[in-house]
Formats: sequence, structure tokens, C-alpha cells
Amino acid sequence: MFHIRQPAVAGAFYPAQKQLLAEDIDALLEAARLSRHTSTDEAEPLPKAIIVPHAGYIYSGEVAAAAYSLLAAAHNIIKRVILLGPVHRVPVRGLALPGFEAFATPLGEVQIDYTAVATIESLPQVVISPEAHLPEHSLEVQLPFLQSVLDDFKIVPLAIGDASPAEVAEVLETLWGGKETLIVVSSDLSHFFPYQTAQLLDSQTVKDILSLAHTLNHEQACGGTTINGLLLAAKHRHLQPHLLDLRNSGDTAGDKSRVVGYASFAFTEETDSA
Repeated sequence: MFHIRQPAVAGAFYPAQKQLLAEDIDALLEAARLSRHTSTDEAEPLPKAIIVPHAGYIYSGEVAAAAYSLLAAAHNIIKRVILLGPVHRVPVRGLALPGFEAFATPLGEVQIDYTAVATIESLPQVVISPEAHLPEHSLEVQLPFLQSVLDDFKIVPLAIGDASPAEVAEVLETLWGGKETLIVVSSDLSHFFPYQTAQLLDSQTVKDILSLAHTLNHEQACGGTTINGLLLAAKHRHLQPHLLDLRNSGDTAGDKSRVVGYASFAFTEETDSA
């Protein structure tokens, strides 16, 4: 039987109407492109991995778009997206596959890459948990962005629960692939601190990520385990991290008494150019 995971947060985290959603994302991507081109004239290398936030688009969409706008040049190259995000509602041990064949959004359906799934499903830390995926927003909110910037791709969606960074890194290494494979890690930063406290905490988190220090805790980032796993793999694969944007909900939504931090990063492969 064909099973499709239906949207859980359409109409809450992002528009449920196809046209409105497409227009919102196009506007976010265009603003990110314009901002980037006014700050530098250099062509950006294609990311192998990105870290993006997963709040409602009115809060973190601009920060996420800074990373997704970099993928335009690879719209017909990237065919597989390894999508990882923390569970928020249903606890799970390990890295959970959904057990569905596709994820639906207002923009259409995204197929699961079961050729890739077959390479990791025998790993002991990989489990199947539809329950973990059904209400989870951390992966879902990334899909409309991916659908807007890539032509034809499949996903390996993994909801991360009680796991170690090494277990996450092992899965990433197994799925690494070449230019056709993109890694997307979904995570916000600090949660519910006053504005200035959050700025200090998030600045340190950014320094840790840029130095590939795989020691983040969940006060620094809700997806700390997943980020740490990416940082382990990035160090092994000699990826270079780049900060693209850093803000919090006090910057994007106004209330500075209790904010959530957001950042986006791109990880690129080393070049041999002198």
C-alpha cells in the first residue's frame, strides 16, 4: 500500500495554500540572493551540507533562505537530500526513518529514496517510527524550500532522538555520496532567553560550529546531537563551515523578552586552488 505522510504544520508554520506558499518562498529566496550579491561579488561554492532553522517562516524563513538560495546553481545536480532534524513531540531511540513512501506538502509530494535507505536500515541506531514523524515539524518545514530550489530529488528523512553524535556521523558517512547528495540539518539555537542573553549564547554556538567543535548541548541548539554528528563527519571529510546568517526571533518578530535563536551555515568541500 502506498503511504504518504501528510503535512502536520501547513497553515501554522507556513501557508497551506500552494500559490501563497510558493510566493512567500520565492520572496524569501530573492531577498537572500539580493542581500548576498550586495555584500560580495564572489561566486559561492556549492554546499555539501547546510544547517537551517525550523521555526515558522515569519520567524526564521529569512535565515533559512540564506542557505537555500545557495542551491540554485545545483538545481539539476542534487538528486538526494539527507534530511535530519530533532524530534519535538514523540521520543525515539536512535535515528528514525518514517516508514512512508513520500512526504506531501502544499507544493506536491517528495519521494523517499529507498535505494539510499537500504544502505542504512541495517545499522543498529536506525529504526522505523511513523509515530515520530507524523507530528514533527523540524523536517517538514524544510521541504517547501527544497521543492522550490531543486528540480528532481528524493529524500532520506531522519528524525533524531536519543542518539550519539558518532551514531549520526556513521549514518552520514554511509550516505555521503557525491555532488548529487546534499545534507540538510534542521536546528534552532537557544530557546526562550532574553534577547541579549540569547545573543551571547548563540555567538558562542556559532564559534563552536565554525571550529567544528562537536560538543554542543541542547541548551545551545535543539538539534545539538545532529549538529555534532555533522561536525564529526565534516571534520573527517575536511569540510569548511561558513556562517550565512545569525538572528533571533527578537530581530524578526519583535518581542525581545523571550527569544529563539536562528542561524544558517553552509559546509563546502576544500578546493585545491592556490
